Amino acid sequence: MTQAVHPAATPRRIHEAFAPWTETCADKLALVDDLSSITYGALGGVVEAVAERLRDAGVRPGDRVLLVGENCVALAVCILAVSRLDAWSATVNARLSAREIDNFLSHSGARCALYFSSISPQAKAHGELRGAQAVDWPGIGGLLLGPLNAQAIPEPVEQAAADQVAAMVYTSGTTGAPKAVMLSHANLLFVGANSCRMRRIVPSDVIYGVLPLSHVYGLSSLLVAALIGGSALRLVARYQPEALAAALAEQGITVMHGAPAMYAKLLEWSENTGTPLHAPHLRVAQSGGAPLTLALKQAFEKTFGITLHNGYGMTEASPSICQTRLDDPRSDCSVGPAIPGIEIQLHGAEQSEEGVGELWVRGPNVMKGYYRAPELTAQTVTPEGWLRTGDLARREADGAITIAGRSKELIIRSGFNVYPVEVEQVLNAHPDVVQSAVVGREVEGNEEVVAFIEVSQTGSFTLDALRAHLKANLSPYKIPSEIVVLDHLPAAATGKVLKKELQQLAVQRPSAGRQHS
Repeated sequence: MTQAVHPAATPRRIHEAFAPWTETCADKLALVDDLSSITYGALGGVVEAVAERLRDAGVRPGDRVLLVGENCVALAVCILAVSRLDAWSATVNARLSAREIDNFLSHSGARCALYFSSISPQAKAHGELRGAQAVDWPGIGGLLLGPLNAQAIPEPVEQAAADQVAAMVYTSGTTGAPKAVMLSHANLLFVGANSCRMRRIVPSDVIYGVLPLSHVYGLSSLLVAALIGGSALRLVARYQPEALAAALAEQGITVMHGAPAMYAKLLEWSENTGTPLHAPHLRVAQSGGAPLTLALKQAFEKTFGITLHNGYGMTEASPSICQTRLDDPRSDCSVGPAIPGIEIQLHGAEQSEEGVGELWVRGPNVMKGYYRAPELTAQTVTPEGWLRTGDLARREADGAITIAGRSKELIIRSGFNVYPVEVEQVLNAHPDVVQSAVVGREVEGNEEVVAFIEVSQTGSFTLDALRAHLKANLSPYKIPSEIVVLDHLPAAATGKVLKKELQQLAVQRPSAGRQHS
């Protein structure tokens, strides 16, 4: 394997990330989906042409441009073209509701919106609802261009990569007001370079890109990392286990990033259909975006014969904070040490008997702040630059970090702390449980533990057997008061389970200290 040759000069903008490969890897695929592909030699010209078309449409430096779609070559190109204009991209998933799209348009003060209609019927419907017109774009085909917002006011343009916003990532909006994380070019380039270096991305790699570009994991650790490494990024609009299985077997995938639920669904599909899984070229498998369970890690590694690596991050950290190392594979579900170049501390751990504290992080990965929300920014980032993650963690003897859960998700039952991730680990170790999510529910004078689970269709699942398994592996106060079986746990496009929805469902159900479902 040839180590990637990194440019002598560090790029200042994300659209400059691929510049070193335009001549040395001119004929090699840079971006590919089921409909189109672009080589490194052609990518610069296409980005320039699309940027020119956006400029002609009225987009100015400092403007926000809303990109409504799902993963495809055209979306990736437009993110880079918006960067080329020193405007800010705000990519949102087309599967969101009309109300949410309207909220994002209003909150961002977007100059215009692009709707990626060729890949997404939902994007087409959103565009048509808002009077968008079909336009043919050079190198990427037809898109819908929304009307120009004459009231849009450009933000100041900063020359330094650390000061100029590259993208806004919306982390909320399905409930309550939108919350937009401002990520600078330096933020995204730092994490992209880190992912490239730590996973040893080289031009011969083919990366499976199903994590949405509307999510920071897909934006920095896949798109920017792939371009820095000169590798091919295969963009996939929606996760389907059979499509992933085919790609691993037939399309030369060497690097896979996914949420734990994606890996769990892949293994379940294989078992349900009796289809063996093959990944002859896969050398890196990475889990992130949600807690990884030991049962899933072991099942994946037994199936594929390679380590399922783990990591931890959050949108406000672009997102990487901790990662396991390729040359130091772990047998547990630790997220590994902090990535190089940042600082972390466990705030309050010295007061905890278990050594658990809130994880704080400081470094080039920390966001500029929340757009139009200075008070919220001040609550989240200290004057000294520490990002308060809200996640509870402990440091292992070898320096690796284990995530105990969200501080807001901590359940206090009869005076004892219950970390949902620990209960989920035990639930998921049961052979008939595909995935689980644990939340707390307030009852008079106490909290109780409620578990939601998906079960395998091929097993002979019973609640009694699961309760016996829990009793054998958990302290009594950690055992759920109620276990609810669902066909599917509610999840975001990344595969991350939406615990807020489950919290609401738990509250709506009667207190189950007396009765299990």
